[in-house]
Amino acid sequence: MVYVDQLNREINLINTPKCIISLVPSQTELLIDLGLGDKIVGITKFCVHPDTLRKEKTIVGGTKKINYNKIKALQPDIILCNKEENTKEIVETLEREYVVHVSDIFTLYDAFEMIEQYGKVFNIETKTNKLISEIKVEKESLDHFIKQLPKKRVVYFIWKDPWMAVGGNTFINHLLKLNNFENVYEDQTRYPEVSIDHIRSLTDIDLILLSSEPYPFSEKHVKEIKNSNTKAQVVLVDGEYFSWYGSRLLGAFAYFKTLHSK
Repeated sequence: MVYVDQLNREINLINTPKCIISLVPSQTELLIDLGLGDKIVGITKFCVHPDTLRKEKTIVGGTKKINYNKIKALQPDIILCNKEENTKEIVETLEREYVVHVSDIFTLYDAFEMIEQYGKVFNIETKTNKLISEIKVEKESLDHFIKQLPKKRVVYFIWKDPWMAVGGNTFINHLLKLNNFENVYEDQTRYPEVSIDHIRSLTDIDLILLSSEPYPFSEKHVKEIKNSNTKAQVVLVDGEYFSWYGSRLLGAFAYFKTLHSK
């Protein structure tokens, strides 16, 4: 069978894959929740859900650097990658020897497309259609919840030293929009660096969000930001709900409601 991934690359499979390597944590969690855990043979060191997974599967590296010998020993039927999470070099090297599916996620609807593609590739379309429907219900509930709420100007930080914020053309920015948040840095690409002086100058923002990943922000960083900008509310947020685009989305919209109640 011939399938197409989200980079419009053709994927040729003779049979339904039974031996899977996932190089993307959120996609690994998705496989588990779709009942494909027993078919996963290789993961990254960042694939932390469920928390027992790294003891049960072979860790083949991270998302940017992998052990090709470990992958070769596992002889996968398919390897799952993502354009942003994994490097172009990794994808190009792997596709010389293996079937590689690459996702490319910027919106909720891209996530739905990826889930649909997995449904076809792994012959579990009933499960994937059900998951998508359930996520849509949760998203509609959030839409109704925030309908009467005022728009808030926000900054979402993902890193410190240097301080890095979320810009436009990112999945996180898309989810901020769904929350009726206006991203101060939407006009900049990807993850712009921001000086502490500039943080002090942001006098027209309502909310500063400090993500739990990839940088593990904590209460001491909340205090640091408050000392630099006393006008905005500063909140620690669960970064997985803002950046994991698989089955984690099922709980994301209920979580987002709690942010509007702070």
